[in-house]
Formats: sequence, structure tokens, C-alpha cells
Amino acid sequence: MTTLVSRDTAVPAPRACPVTHAPSAGATVADLAAAVEFVEQFHLETVPAQTLRGRLDEVRREIDSTGSYTHTPAELAFGARVAWRNAARCIGRLYWNSLHVRDRRTVRAPADVAAECVGHLRDATRGGRIRSTITIFAPDRPGVPGPRIHNEQLIRYAGHRTPSGEVRGDGRYAEFTDRVVAMGWKRPEPAGRFDVLPLMVSEGDGEPELHEIPPDAVLEVPLVHPEYTWFADLRLRWHAVPAISNMPLEFGGITYPAAPFNGWYLGTEIGARNLADADRYDLLPVLAERLGMDTTSPRTLWRDRAMLEMMRAVQHSFDVAGVTMADHHTESERFLTHVEREERAGRRCPADWSWIVPPVSGGLTPVYHRYYDAPDPDARPAYLPPAP
Repeated sequence: MTTLVSRDTAVPAPRACPVTHAPSAGATVADLAAAVEFVEQFHLETVPAQTLRGRLDEVRREIDSTGSYTHTPAELAFGARVAWRNAARCIGRLYWNSLHVRDRRTVRAPADVAAECVGHLRDATRGGRIRSTITIFAPDRPGVPGPRIHNEQLIRYAGHRTPSGEVRGDGRYAEFTDRVVAMGWKRPEPAGRFDVLPLMVSEGDGEPELHEIPPDAVLEVPLVHPEYTWFADLRLRWHAVPAISNMPLEFGGITYPAAPFNGWYLGTEIGARNLADADRYDLLPVLAERLGMDTTSPRTLWRDRAMLEMMRAVQHSFDVAGVTMADHHTESERFLTHVEREERAGRRCPADWSWIVPPVSGGLTPVYHRYYDAPDPDARPAYLPPAP
């Protein structure tokens, strides 16, 4: 089993990677020094059939001739996996070397990209036995930018603005929902709280297109509570695969602007953030009222208690449905195992403490009680924040 745990939260740059700057759509000639550095690293950590000198000669000739070069399939997989290994904000890096790589570098037309994104979801879902997966589309080439996926994740729920000014659904995506509606997307009638948004894809700097995700490609888990039967009356659910889709992959001087990747959920992502945050579903007051809690003062800790019950429901529901989900205690222990392995390999293991420590019960986890190597914003390979 693999995991590529990313915090599914309301922030501009998903918490799976260090903060750097994504290249513009007009990326030009590949950086020869970056290419050489990557090929040398690939030959140092693997056992390629080709000699290092021979491969470097090929890369130099190709860059001189075309302004870019093509990674071998082995280099592509290595780059994607090491980018995960370098992701200073990801707690789930123990299994970085088993990331499943789907090579779709010949694909750039929006309709074809969208179809392959649907294929990614189906390949990664596997009936609930979630597999860490990345699909890599055409790279940026001199004068020919690769495709872009404008959705933050492949699966996101719409936020429908109501006449009263409230949002029905995910408040985080009200603006994106307005945008796709302006492009022609028809809101479901009636508008629901868990309406899957269409994919917005463009070929380079071209006009984006909208493509629906078929319902059978989106596995969702209805949420119930192990004790409170009334919880089912809330009619909550969440999708099984958290596939980040707007973060470029960069290594060896080449940028792949569309490279959606997923792991599986950490229970806190859904229970303590997506359904709990005030700008998302803001359900803690609803649970507190149902549980008869005193909400007159934060000193009663009603938010803490309601959040714990929400997390219990999420974890229980995924377990009952047979859908892979990690918990923050186990994942914290696994992360320290990863740190130890990296140190034994003679590598630094950068980590952003504020992102590695879970948003619930941080002090009860082993990752809380130590310091880590500082993240290197220039580390490559890397998953980069989306271009503005």
C-alpha cells in the first residue's frame, strides 16, 4: 500500500510541497545545469542501463537542437517520486518510492486531458483500496506550453450562493462555482451541498474548457456515526480520492504543468477541516446543537468536543465502507520512520513542523515533540504551487 497524504484545506497552495514559484506559461529553453544535476542524481540513486556520460551527451545534444529534452520513463517515475520525497509539508512520505506513475506526456488537448483525469480517478480508486497515483501530461516546451488543469483538486464540491447571501455546499469554492456557471455549467436542480464541479482544462494559454466527471468515477462515502443514529439524518458524505491537480511538477529543468496526484485521506482533513472550517461547511455548531452542548462560551470546549465526534463519524464511515483512510496517530509514527530511513540514507529530511503536526491532538502525536530540517524552497524535484 502507498499513501500520498496531503492536507485538504482552504489555503492557496496545498500543503503537500514547499513554497516556491511556478514558472509562467511561457517557459522557454530547458536549464542545462538543472538537467545535468537531475540526471546525475538519477544515476547516483538508481542503476540505469545507460552510462551517465552517454545520457548527459544525449541531453546536451537534444537541448542544443530543440531547447528541451525528453525524460526517459524511468527518469519520469524517479522525478515524480523524489518530488514527493522532497515535499516538506507532507506527512505521508514513507512510501514515496511506490507512487504509481501514469505517463500521458503525449496528451495535451483539453478533452483528452479530462478523459485521462477520469481514468486517473478510476485507476486510483480501485473500489476503495486507494492507490497513490500521478498522471503526467505534456510538459512545457519552448513556445508550446503544456495543458493546465484549473481545479485545485480533480474532485471538488460546488458552493452555490443563495439569495440570502449564504453558500449552499462548499464555501471555499463559491467563486470557482460562479466562474464555471459563467462559462456555461448548469447547476443541478435543486442545487445540492455535494455537487461535483466540472473539470476546467486549457491547452497552454488557450481558453479553458469544461468537462463533466462521470458519477461512476467518483466514489463517495456516506457519513454515519458509530453511536448516534441521528447523524445519518444530516446526509453528509465525502469523496474518497484527494487528487491535487493544479500544482506543476518540475525536475531536471522541465516543467509538467498538469500532473494530478493523489494519496488517500487523513481523517483530520475531512473531519477537522473540510466539514468543520467556518469558510467550508461549518458543521460544528450543527453537531453541538444536536449533542445538546453549551455553546455560550468557548471555555466549554464545545468546538473541540463536536470536532472529535465529527472525526469519529468520518473515520468510522470510511472503515465501514472499506475505503482507505489514514489516522493522524498512525501516520505520525510512520513519518518518523521515514525520517529515520532518510537519515540512514545520508539525506536531509526537511519538514514544515506547522504542517506535519496534525490539526487535532497534536501534542498526543510523536511528530509534535521534535524539530526538523528546514524546508529548502529551491529543492528539486518538486511539486510547485499553482501559477497566479
